[in-house]
Amino acid sequence: MLHRELPVPPFFDPGKVSEVWKVPYQQRAEEAEQWSLRHDLSPAGKDSLRICLVLVDVQNTFCIPGFDLYVGGRSGSGAVDDNGRLCEFIYRNLGALTRICPTMDTHQAMQIFHCIFLVGERGEHPAPFTLVSEEDVKEGRWKFNEALCESLGISPEYGRRHILHYVQSLKQGGKYDLTVWPYHAMLGGIGHALVSSVEEAIFFHTVARLARADYHIKGSNPFTEHYSVIGPEVLMGPDGETMAEKSAYFAALLSGFDAVVIAGQAKSHCVAWTIGDLLSDLRDRRDLTGKVYLLEDCASPVVIPGVIDYTEEANAAFMRFAEAGAHIVKSTDPVATWPGMNY
Repeated sequence: MLHRELPVPPFFDPGKVSEVWKVPYQQRAEEAEQWSLRHDLSPAGKDSLRICLVLVDVQNTFCIPGFDLYVGGRSGSGAVDDNGRLCEFIYRNLGALTRICPTMDTHQAMQIFHCIFLVGERGEHPAPFTLVSEEDVKEGRWKFNEALCESLGISPEYGRRHILHYVQSLKQGGKYDLTVWPYHAMLGGIGHALVSSVEEAIFFHTVARLARADYHIKGSNPFTEHYSVIGPEVLMGPDGETMAEKSAYFAALLSGFDAVVIAGQAKSHCVAWTIGDLLSDLRDRRDLTGKVYLLEDCASPVVIPGVIDYTEEANAAFMRFAEAGAHIVKSTDPVATWPGMNY
């Protein structure tokens, strides 16, 4: 039987997707139970075709205009438009989505990609969006801020060696240069929270389908960037010590679900590296890569007009993913028509 798309609930207001507000949980819970009865929705645990929706970092810091790292794309309204489509996708496919897995970028001030971590010859910090290369570190343009040693529990000598080792590891691994980002996704801050409209849709799904949302925190290690949900950019420290580890959880999702759908921000960074790591882990399993579906109209690249534009890199990454066996789809296309979706 073909999956039946549902109407979008009348409370959803596309005009509020760009705003931060309090979700009326009790009211939405009551409406979700009524919605479930009206549309004869069964508990997600009874799904014969199991679909997991992974939402990468759909947080205020990336998705609300005026916040720290708003992902506007070239249009300027990228993340807002993406999340409007994403919410409607969740509501229309409420009966098809078995689980929703939101990931949350989670940072504190003293991390390698924040200004405070580095200093120049005069003790100044690099400006946001500065790219730090191996040459920059070797020539002393940017150095580890030794004033952080006590808080980080390391010696000045280790900090100096770590910075050089880190930028060299990025270069050797074909990663982006170390990017100094504005302070963002700060633990405990309003920017860390999920976009209100998306949080509301996840909550509604939880109650309507009796399906607990599966949240995943990433990015708290002070010594490495952590774009991918699968794991940080650099895993080993300068002395060969294990600094961080990859998570086997998301690769395992493909064994427990018939399809894993991925959306979120930013297409050029956290989304692209997540998919790249996932498909790399599954390089010899074409049968599993065929379970990956990318919502191309629910993700936008990082674009800072006149500073950086990762649109081409993001598009090229998605082309590589398609060649590796992943499916590029649109949120507006009926799920039943997606390739390989056996309803």
